[in-house]
Amino acid sequence: MLRGDDVAELQQRLCTLGFDTGRIDGIFGDATARALGEFQRNAGVPVDAIVGAATLSELLRLESRQGDQALVSLVRELAALRDSPPTLRGRHVAVGENGGLGSVTGALRRRLTLSGTRVSEFHHPDASIQAKEANELGVDVFVALRLNPSTSWCRTAYWSGTHDESPGGRRLAELVQNTVPRSLNVDDAGVEGMSVPLLRETRMPAVLVEVGPASTVVEQAAVLANALSVALGHWADASWD
Repeated sequence: MLRGDDVAELQQRLCTLGFDTGRIDGIFGDATARALGEFQRNAGVPVDAIVGAATLSELLRLESRQGDQALVSLVRELAALRDSPPTLRGRHVAVGENGGLGSVTGALRRRLTLSGTRVSEFHHPDASIQAKEANELGVDVFVALRLNPSTSWCRTAYWSGTHDESPGGRRLAELVQNTVPRSLNVDDAGVEGMSVPLLRETRMPAVLVEVGPASTVVEQAAVLANALSVALGHWADASWD
């Protein structure tokens, strides 16, 4: 695929004009092609998903009229968060891992199911496959776990690119870090914005929770699952006004 700063700039321009490309990640994928085609259709230029002279001219002309507008991708995420019920009951949560943390995702799934939450569990080793599965199912939020045997901390990442970030992902990442007990976060790695594939390719708020070492995590699987469940509950109950 085409990728780079020029693509990210195109995505930002389209999102500012109300054509949703999804994450502004600098990758010209299907969502960007659809948004560009929709823009071309509305602008009355040939619909070929190519930024030619006519398309670029219309982008610049309309952007100059819009001024400093919020990104449509950000507006839609915030609107979805505001319109969601303040509880996990009836919501669809995805939990995933790519090896070694099945006991944690299983314990988290059981806890969430007891509260009336619909849960999908993913174990594919490829993060992009997990993101695709979550997108196809239309889940409300995605909690992914990764094992780092050489660490003694819990680090939680959310989507953050050059031009945008996920407010829902950031809030959940902060809640996870505040909820995970000290026994699982000895070195206190904290919260970090990242553009790794799973966070970049998901279309819903998502966090990537990296934990270690393996012996501690497996021994305290139930404790970690409970902390994640509590964090998700607080996240669902958060105000987005």
